[in-house]
Amino acid sequence: MDIRKRWRRTSATTMFTVLTLAGAVSVHATATPRPDGSSEGITAHPGCNRLDARACLDLALTAMGGRDKLAAISNVQLDVIGHTALTEQSYRQAPFITSYERDQLTLDFDKGRLRNQSHGVWPEADPHQAESDLMLIATTQACVYHAKDADTPCSPSDLDDTRATLALGPERLLLTAAAAPDLHYSSGEWLRSTAHSVLEFNWNGQPVRVLLNPFNHLPDAVERTTTFQDFWFAWGDVEQRIYYDNWKLLGGIVLPTNRIEQRNGVWWQSMLILDASLNTKLDDKAFAMDATVAAKVAQSKGWNRDFSDQHHVELAPGIELYRGSWNATLIKQDDGVLVLEAPISPHYVQGVLAKARSLFTGIPVKGVLSSSDSWPHMAGVREAVAEGLPVYILDLNQPLLDRLVTAPHRLQADRLQTAPKSPQWHVVSGKQEIGTGANRVVIYPLRGASTERQFMVYFPGHKLLYASDTLALNADHTLYDPELMREVVQAVVRNHLQVDTVYAMHEGPTPWRDVVGLVDAAMQ
Repeated sequence: MDIRKRWRRTSATTMFTVLTLAGAVSVHATATPRPDGSSEGITAHPGCNRLDARACLDLALTAMGGRDKLAAISNVQLDVIGHTALTEQSYRQAPFITSYERDQLTLDFDKGRLRNQSHGVWPEADPHQAESDLMLIATTQACVYHAKDADTPCSPSDLDDTRATLALGPERLLLTAAAAPDLHYSSGEWLRSTAHSVLEFNWNGQPVRVLLNPFNHLPDAVERTTTFQDFWFAWGDVEQRIYYDNWKLLGGIVLPTNRIEQRNGVWWQSMLILDASLNTKLDDKAFAMDATVAAKVAQSKGWNRDFSDQHHVELAPGIELYRGSWNATLIKQDDGVLVLEAPISPHYVQGVLAKARSLFTGIPVKGVLSSSDSWPHMAGVREAVAEGLPVYILDLNQPLLDRLVTAPHRLQADRLQTAPKSPQWHVVSGKQEIGTGANRVVIYPLRGASTERQFMVYFPGHKLLYASDTLALNADHTLYDPELMREVVQAVVRNHLQVDTVYAMHEGPTPWRDVVGLVDAAMQ
């Protein structure tokens, strides 16, 4: 669980729009539907038999009201409510905890810009802090989070989502397809027990597939394969499918009021339109942004950020902590160096490993410890595997990490993609010691209700404890989510450990007695 970042996805990808109704009944494929969605049993192009791809697209354009009417949609304003499965968070995997949001979204197609006022409810917040507001203003080139006092740079993910929303949302999807010189048929697919024709074209170097209903020719779904810049970045080439459903009539236009998104087969996000309006007069001032701040997003490396050794703490001789949004620790032992955590990205971990080798010259890196299943925490494990290093992981996390190291990364190839290797897992299911001497470490699974997929690392020679992703202090020096540290205290007592200092993925060294006191206070 990313307890320090407290990230919440904005809804720039809320791509619902308005489409006209004009269904044309067509021949239904008679083959038995296949639940896996494959093309087996689909004959020709259901609903478009004997038509070429552009003629099939013309049927879809007509069903949606015609090319001219779609092109005449200059802007759309949407009132949207939705939820997102927090698949990146560390608890017990599926079924996932969820966040909720209510968005006031404006898409201005004429000027290529977006404005989204989002009110979010975050389930992991401290009491009375679950709700927050965020204003995103974006074009296809730049974006900001807008506040009363100042703008701040948005994320690369917001910029990517904005581009996709303005080009691939239902109101522009078929127009974008019509403008593509490479529009062609792809293999048909089963969707909701019905054989669909599939039109494919390339957009920004990515294949986009549109699944057309054989009866009414409306787009039931759109698919693409892409690398996301949000927490799905770790998974490389992600298969995205967006379903459109619950069509409603609005002033002669049909609106798909329900949008459900799958990523790699995971039901990830659902958005429902409560109200919509078309072609209203927009105020340019509502889209104003600080140009200097907005330009900074283009300079961001996102998750491919560089490792920095600027914030360095020596926890004990030969135990070096490097502070950042995600902490990493180097542990010198008699026979080599351990790296505690491989977070963020393979590129980041390349920097961590380079630092280990330059700091401890001539001493090999003997292994990597990955203590949590939260995706940004273990996203760099692929680099450790590419290096041929042993990786210590929790037993419950092995299935997830097996998928991580085999996930395709063709679009943005890393070292493991170009030179595949099998992982050298050291699977931890109970107490496990590594090394000898003053910097010997002992791994203990936490096994709590909220910490089930994390392990802690104890340094007996220094009475020092690394508590994975459990410790974070609020500005007022209270504990963020005291239950996490309560489960750590229980594990310390259960294993009869003597601890003087504790630190974690998002917190520096802290006196253990202070933390125990904060846990005790939270239990009153």
